[in-house]
Amino acid sequence: MSHVKAGGTAKNIHDSPGQRLGVKLYGGQKVKTGMVIVRQVGMTKRAGAGTFLSRNFTIHAAKDGVVKYQTRKVRTFSGRSVPRVEVVVE
Repeated sequence: MSHVKAGGTAKNIHDSPGQRLGVKLYGGQKVKTGMVIVRQVGMTKRAGAGTFLSRNFTIHAAKDGVVKYQTRKVRTFSGRSVPRVEVVVE
């Protein structure tokens, strides 16, 4: 017979590193083709002219230029218009 009571199981022992999400290049900064501008989960920011969206919603530069952030109205599924940030390379 055991001389120690059952300890149970630990549920919070698994830890994973952070995903390093966020804005990598800010407005006014120079960018080259293919560089990462924003890493995000979902479309919190939209890809505008001069940029493209990859499979994991990362926004990359499609051409050389300068990064610019601007707001624009986007229609949601319900039909409501909401302001969203759009990333543009000029």
